[in-house]
Amino acid sequence: MPDNQKQTVQWFPGHMAKTRRLIKESLPLVDCVTELLDARIPLSSRNPELDELTQNKPRIVLLNKCDMADEKTTREWLEYFKRHGQTALAVDCRSGKGLSQYHPLVRRVLADKIKSNEEKGMPGKALRVMVVGIPNTGKSSFINRMAKRSRAQVADRPGVTRRNQWFAIGNGIELLDTPGILWPKFDDPKVGDRLSFIGSVKDEVVDAETMAMRLLSVLAKDYGNLLCERYKLSQPDLSLGEYELLELIGKKRGMLIRGGEIDTERAASTFLDEYRGGKLGKLSFERPDEA
Repeated sequence: MPDNQKQTVQWFPGHMAKTRRLIKESLPLVDCVTELLDARIPLSSRNPELDELTQNKPRIVLLNKCDMADEKTTREWLEYFKRHGQTALAVDCRSGKGLSQYHPLVRRVLADKIKSNEEKGMPGKALRVMVVGIPNTGKSSFINRMAKRSRAQVADRPGVTRRNQWFAIGNGIELLDTPGILWPKFDDPKVGDRLSFIGSVKDEVVDAETMAMRLLSVLAKDYGNLLCERYKLSQPDLSLGEYELLELIGKKRGMLIRGGEIDTERAASTFLDEYRGGKLGKLSFERPDEA
């Protein structure tokens, strides 16, 4: 049985240091920055280095995967960003939900820039926007949806986009895609866990059983009803230890190996895949009162 307490999540491969340099070098080329966050964990999915990296560029925050997050909590996050003077929009980049508001939002945020271009005799000059975010928050899905074609690589794993790419999306707006970038050290272990839950950290960093146990611990406390519904559990089952709960899920799914032993590794991988696929329901792990 894996030790659920000992492993801490840290992941900062070498190419991310290069991405940090690329963002700094490319910043003079753009008028504004669009930052994609995961609507389920807006705090943990926000790179604390981006404020320094993007300097004083206007910023639009997209709370992506809002279809997988608790709707009430997402509304509270939108109010939170508004109170802090930040422009935020809840979207689902795979389905396109909310993205019809993006073009007018860019033009509103860059109204002064548009006016300045007109005064300089350049009324049709393209508005250039840098797209940033940590791995697996949906940057490629966002660009593909806005460009109305599958140009950027998309996968449910971190580290797919590895170089800067420009995309024209119409209405005089161009997007600069950048690779996902984390920061060198997660000071709060919960941040590393939450990033692993959503797939922003490679699964090889922490074994699946440990991560599944940690996720089960959180869900049993906050979303026990959804666990019971999905895996045919009873309320008393939720008081079991994380490993015993994982075993029970494996048993109920018939995941047995030779000798009748439960294949907890398979149960863990299946459980994580179902969570990331949104099959457990709409879940949020962070709320504005934690900010």
